[in-house]
Amino acid sequence: MPDTVSGKALHQWREWAIQLATENNIASNEVDWFLQGLTPLKSLSLQLGNYQNQLHIPIRAPLSDFTQKWQQRIENRVPVQYLTGETPWRQFSLSVTPDVLIPRPETELIINIAEEIVAENPIADQLRKGYWADLGTGSGAIALGLAHTFPHATIHATDISPQALIIAKQNATKNHLAQRITFHQGSWLTPLSALKNQLSAIITNPPYIPSPTVLTLQPEVTHHEPHLALDGGPNGLHCIKTLIEASPNYLIPNGIWITELMQGQAQTVATLLTQQGNYTHITIHPDLSGTPRFVSARKTL
Repeated sequence: MPDTVSGKALHQWREWAIQLATENNIASNEVDWFLQGLTPLKSLSLQLGNYQNQLHIPIRAPLSDFTQKWQQRIENRVPVQYLTGETPWRQFSLSVTPDVLIPRPETELIINIAEEIVAENPIADQLRKGYWADLGTGSGAIALGLAHTFPHATIHATDISPQALIIAKQNATKNHLAQRITFHQGSWLTPLSALKNQLSAIITNPPYIPSPTVLTLQPEVTHHEPHLALDGGPNGLHCIKTLIEASPNYLIPNGIWITELMQGQAQTVATLLTQQGNYTHITIHPDLSGTPRFVSARKTL
């Protein structure tokens, strides 16, 4: 029989957790993120407290486990997403573990950018029906977003981590997109050698944080998220440079290339794309806060 808890008991637990969060400089709204991951309650219901009269609210674990997990959040700074085992991203619910980077809300825009620049492309229809690559797929978030947005495309997703690919495949199955995505274990484009000169698009959110900076990030990131997905080498651009050099050998003429990056890297990446000589229509795109977050390009004819 599934575990349940009374609304009154859950409300008391929520009040305790919020007080503990406040005392330890953790945003109190994380308590509701946590509860939404472990109960069927929605944000508005939690804020209004209109669940308090319910006698049996289903929960994914005993309330004592909630307490233990929340203490991990407070004492060890474990991210809420790893405690609940899932996170929302675009229209998907994604499973996440410490084997994969937690997908960030700002990365959701990479799908919108892909849609926009394909629409402006002279071979837009061909691109929409072509082969797409999500390199360093991690949880599979970008691959799922592409599969949903481009329903006639064939999506290939690569990752060097076999543990990450297990999670990505689970997410594809969970979100009913497993038949649309082929997963490959290996470094960047290496597993896709059979698709040279055939890819319509290469999309990636690679490691881009400079090695010395990784250890100075918030403890939630430094101590819990996989450094393999964060560390971009001495200046943060090692992986991006590799992809700039290799991608023209895989893209069709007018094929598109998009990467995410960190603040301060966009102009350098745009210059590297220009210097490489096989890209045109090089564009810097901001995130919702106005920070230059993505660079896109088109392969020359």
